[in-house]
Amino acid sequence: MEIHGVTPNPINGIKALEEMRKSGESSQKSAIEGVGESFSAILNGLNESQLNTDSLVQQMAAGEDVDLHEVMIALEENDINFKVAMGIRDKLVDAYREVMRMQV
Repeated sequence: MEIHGVTPNPINGIKALEEMRKSGESSQKSAIEGVGESFSAILNGLNESQLNTDSLVQQMAAGEDVDLHEVMIALEENDINFKVAMGIRDKLVDAYREVMRMQV
């Protein structure tokens, strides 16, 4: 039985943010674009994970030769990816609300 790595990984978007922070980019515009691109990458990874999981479930429901373990692993992986994306979204919304409360 061949073991495949977990893909797509929503953490890659977070790593890109960390690299941007470490590189010292101080431009506000590039920082905002970086957050948007990172969140977009996370959502794209989540979408790919969802499509892969849906495909496996449909194959299993159709009676094709699909390992039940692969289907269950894909379902759990998709659930974890979704929870990570929702956690990141919640943090971004909280940060936006905090910025909006600031007095200029």
